[in-house]
Amino acid sequence: MRLSEHARAKVNLTLAVTGRRADGYHVLDSLVAFADVADSLSLELGPDLSLEVSGPRAEGAGALADNLVLKAANALASRFPGLILGHFHLMKALPAAAGIGGGSSDAAAALRLLARANKLALTHDAVVESARATGSDVPVCLEARSRWMRGAGEMLSEPVTLPPLPALLVNPGVATPTAEVFRALALEPGSVAPYDEMLPRRIGLAGKAASLIDLIASGRNDLQPPAIALRPVIGEAIEAVGQQPGCRLARMSGSGATVFGLFDTREAARMAAEALRPFKPGWWIVETSIG
Repeated sequence: MRLSEHARAKVNLTLAVTGRRADGYHVLDSLVAFADVADSLSLELGPDLSLEVSGPRAEGAGALADNLVLKAANALASRFPGLILGHFHLMKALPAAAGIGGGSSDAAAALRLLARANKLALTHDAVVESARATGSDVPVCLEARSRWMRGAGEMLSEPVTLPPLPALLVNPGVATPTAEVFRALALEPGSVAPYDEMLPRRIGLAGKAASLIDLIASGRNDLQPPAIALRPVIGEAIEAVGQQPGCRLARMSGSGATVFGLFDTREAARMAAEALRPFKPGWWIVETSIG
């Protein structure tokens, strides 16, 4: 029996770093949404756990032993005795170390597949705990629904209904390891500011994409300046996307290097992708919808 799931790209539409806890973890306040571009993951049920990776971005997935799909599966197996396992096949289409949660989304897809195979709800304690143990972005990717993510990724709001946002995703072909960007942010432990409660309320009331984009633009990504300092090409990508006709907002997602551009129409996003590709042949450029 073969089961399959899409592992959609995660996009941090906003990402405020409100401080750093005494234990060293950074405190986030982020509106997370998901694009309709994805990796694909399948599971052939069997007694043993294994993983095969293929696709245009397979090399970026790294060593199998370090893959988050296996880490998530092992985490769940250790928490749920007798778990039905099997052979995973990951078709890698998303760039790695790119700020769009490729590995985290793959891990979440693995947990969804194992939950289906073992008739477990995604809210089962073993599934939720396994997501948290695998990585800070895995819990928000578990159901792949737009939410506010806070704390070190463990605090999730109820799902937020967003109108579809026509978008462009652009990665300039450089990796930005998350830990490196947080080190460059250089926050000392022990100081945490209050969360902004006004922006989530206003975004929750936005009924149209145009007004939603204005509200998102009033937010920020605090990791963008240190990421640009480490990888200046990210700034080049933001500028290139922002200069496209019809682009309402260009911003980095997560810790980079992927940049998203928000547009009023899907056609404007498609034309922007077509305009950029001839001049940036080494960049990953995808027209999509975020919501």
